[in-house]
Amino acid sequence: MMVIAAITLVSACTPGETEKPVASPGTEASGTVEFWHFFTDREAKAIDTIVADFKAAHPKIEVVVKSGQDDTKMLQAIGAGQGPDVGLSYSTDTVGKFCASGAWLDLKQYIERDGVDLGKLPPTVRSYTEFKGRRCAMPFLADTYGFYYNRTLLTEAGIAAPPKTLTELTDAAKKLTKRKPDGTIERAGFLPLFGFYEHSPSHLGPAVGAKWLNDDGTSAIGSDPAWLELLKWQKDLVDWYGYDKLEKFRASLGDEWSADNAFHKGQVAMMVDGEYRIAFLRDQAKDVKFGTAPLPVSDAHPDWYGGGYVTGNVIGVSKTAKNPEAAWELIRYLTTDTGAIVKLANLIKNVPSTTDALAAPGDLGNDPDFKVFLDIFAHPHTSTTPPSAVGPAYEEALSTFLQKYQAGKGGDPGPGLKDVDKQINQLVQLAG
Repeated sequence: MMVIAAITLVSACTPGETEKPVASPGTEASGTVEFWHFFTDREAKAIDTIVADFKAAHPKIEVVVKSGQDDTKMLQAIGAGQGPDVGLSYSTDTVGKFCASGAWLDLKQYIERDGVDLGKLPPTVRSYTEFKGRRCAMPFLADTYGFYYNRTLLTEAGIAAPPKTLTELTDAAKKLTKRKPDGTIERAGFLPLFGFYEHSPSHLGPAVGAKWLNDDGTSAIGSDPAWLELLKWQKDLVDWYGYDKLEKFRASLGDEWSADNAFHKGQVAMMVDGEYRIAFLRDQAKDVKFGTAPLPVSDAHPDWYGGGYVTGNVIGVSKTAKNPEAAWELIRYLTTDTGAIVKLANLIKNVPSTTDALAAPGDLGNDPDFKVFLDIFAHPHTSTTPPSAVGPAYEEALSTFLQKYQAGKGGDPGPGLKDVDKQINQLVQLAG
């Protein structure tokens, strides 16, 4: 139902209907801007701090902030003509949908008028903030995914360094796993189930260089042998643990975003996660001695080591914006002002998303654990999921198959992935 609703929205309007004239160069923006974002608690307070800085520098603009707003609610509000002036999305996967539908305005006229240098955005960031030449979004910090490991547990197991290849990861996972006499898992060295916390195909795909889409927007999943490599590695490890035992163990674990996170509690020794986990660990699990590293990679491509997965928050002007000029002024400040970007990155503990801010990351650059993620972000093998008019539907289609496959109900993965191609291509065709 969610996929169908998304496609209906995409088909309901065209980009040409959303264009609005921009003011002359030098015109000072003023008035009220309504800003929706998804952050809560500590991170929402950081947003409030940066917005206060913006208001001090732009006294003629009033910003009304609404926190805790998700993408679905924002799309529905825009579709009903009641959306915010400025919307912040938590995922780059929505960019294709926002751009193709016209839910967010094309920012080209504002960017050209104000001389914004897009060359200061790293190539990966530029790629995930536009769709088919239409730039409806600007980057609002980035999330970089790498590898976390419990230093104490690795030392106790005689493991000198974090794994660099998938084979090393398997070996380390087995050494670090503890079972009760009845075979029940007491501690998992690495929990390989897709769907556990951040262990998603998008975050693990870069380990094998897996491709999502062809140049024409159709699915490449069924034709790319890298996916078969990833699935074989994952399923072999799942079978070693025992799927039922893994599911029972997973059901006993705490919520990812709480102090009861399994890594915080030492119930999982290694995992894939974003740079933001550092702040959670230091706040909620001060006694855990952890390390960070790049994602382990295919044994056939050890030269890929150092990379990972990049995504980010993206921000745009809604087609229903009552004050698009002031909305753009807020976005321009949040996404191009180096001081604002660095300050916010240090408050939220996310990766800065411009080259200037990356060159002067503040305290983040002096943190050896965080610097790992800055290096991952800049690595040539680091990748992201490509924008699509169907949004994250292609990832959801693969994830649905993988849930069945890892449970031993998906059959031969080759035909299964081909079927995923068919599902995705039907959605792409419907979205035009």
